Amino acid sequence: MTLWDFEKVMRNSLAHALVELRKHLHQSQCVDLTVDRMIEIRNTVADEFAGKRVTLERVRLEAFRRTIATLGSDDDRLAAHLNSIYLEHRFADIELYPDVLPALDSIAGRYVLGLISNGNGYPERCGLQGRFSFVVLAQNVGVEKPHPAIFEHACGHARCTPEQLIHIGDSLDTDVAGARRAGAVSVWLNRDRRPNYTSIGPDYEIHSLIELDNFLDRDRCATVA
Repeated sequence: MTLWDFEKVMRNSLAHALVELRKHLHQSQCVDLTVDRMIEIRNTVADEFAGKRVTLERVRLEAFRRTIATLGSDDDRLAAHLNSIYLEHRFADIELYPDVLPALDSIAGRYVLGLISNGNGYPERCGLQGRFSFVVLAQNVGVEKPHPAIFEHACGHARCTPEQLIHIGDSLDTDVAGARRAGAVSVWLNRDRRPNYTSIGPDYEIHSLIELDNFLDRDRCATVA
């Protein structure tokens, strides 16, 4: 949600998979299946894999297997087919927010740019090839934001201390809280100008990535992640 609207892309991709699923099973089997129900099944599967180093593609595949099983069928080939359709749209239909590329162009060359993600937003598949010096994905590290360890991995790649790391993200619970726990500078990207009713206070709040230049040169942080 920092670089693109993940929720929109995810739901759209599941909708395509659901249309395909209905072509392969009897209509009566799928009548009550919705995108929301598919999301619930996926989240249950993800909880079962919590703490394990497993790719999100595998989690999604297992979720499709589980979905098909709830409909009274057992078809691994169909699950794999649905997974491929989902992943095709999951990456091909991404639309970066308008401020993303201009902001990255402005920062490039002045800071070491890295990506820290609990998801599987591979830059080369998201229209961001060559934009980041390093990528730290929770599925490879074994812990997710807000765990400090994932930020420590980023520091290792950037060759900086936590105090020199600035982390930008849309979530108070994972991005801001995680950065603060790790001792990094936290920036809350609050695109919708939502009120903050939590006790989690970011070091900075911005409403567009274009606003980064307002304070980056003052802080002289080593990396933006």
